[in-house]
Amino acid sequence: MGAMTTADATTPLSPAPAGHTGADRLLILPPTDQRAGTPYARAHAGPARAVLEAGGAVVANSAQEPVGDGSATALVLVRPIPVDEVEAALDANLGITWVQLPFAGIEPYVPLIRSRSGISWTSAKGTYAPPVAEHALMLTLALLRELPTRIRATSWAPAGGSTLNGMDCVVIGGGGIAREYLRLLKAWDTRVTIVRRTAGDVPGADRTVTQERLDEVLPGAGVVMVAAAATDLTRGMIGARQLELMDPDAVLVNVARGTLVDTDALVAALAAGSLRGAGLDVTDPEPLPEGHPLWTEPRCIITPHTADTPEMCIPLLDARIGRNLAARSTGGALEGLVDPAGGY
Repeated sequence: MGAMTTADATTPLSPAPAGHTGADRLLILPPTDQRAGTPYARAHAGPARAVLEAGGAVVANSAQEPVGDGSATALVLVRPIPVDEVEAALDANLGITWVQLPFAGIEPYVPLIRSRSGISWTSAKGTYAPPVAEHALMLTLALLRELPTRIRATSWAPAGGSTLNGMDCVVIGGGGIAREYLRLLKAWDTRVTIVRRTAGDVPGADRTVTQERLDEVLPGAGVVMVAAAATDLTRGMIGARQLELMDPDAVLVNVARGTLVDTDALVAALAAGSLRGAGLDVTDPEPLPEGHPLWTEPRCIITPHTADTPEMCIPLLDARIGRNLAARSTGGALEGLVDPAGGY
């Protein structure tokens, strides 16, 4: 998969905070001894090396003293941790003016972000686009080629399946994952409509519309892929009405957040046969409880939020952190700036 570039339009840039010059004193969470023996153990090396190369220092921390010595100017999370632990680190290090989050979906952190207006927050949005878009394409092709049925089969059957060639596809979202998936779809003769929050054409798309026109573009689409950010405006955006508007031969793929799709409505649509299939890397609730009807739905493929595993993502996150630390040391632009008002 092609890597996203630092100049990609889906990765907002922001100048380093006013008043920050030179290299950072970096606090990395969770503490080193809480990462030992996990895939995240190596995640310390990239940020630490980057800040040292920029002339800065790493603020030592441990489970006994997780917030360091109070001298940090920047905070990097190498994996998700509770919001109150981030808040405690900020309260103990009043000089922190930048926080790097390790994921694209930042819903639990939005209230804290909005309460700390003097801090620049960056997320991993766009960073994991290649592996996640690859996973979305895998689910798409599996559904179109009727693999849910064939994997469960114990006997030969008539041939079935559809090709992407000549198909109309709707991609919900305008960020890095959506754009990388769009690039992959264009290996076939597809017509792709991008649905995004703001107006403006997405390069490579045949059509770009705003979210208000979603219902208008669903009929006739063979593939609907969800890759939008989880916000108050996108919660339940694929509900009973949207599923009714989709063609019976259409497939739905969700690699964003489970809350963007009304689970009960999806269960009903699949059970009624009014939807060809669904490929879900995310669910609502998550994890999906044992015994949930989606587990036994023959038209559904579920992967347990594995579109971007630590092994895939840690090198990509390391690279982003390194670029942002370098930008901090020179007063350059930060990648992946969070929009506090938008919540992503």
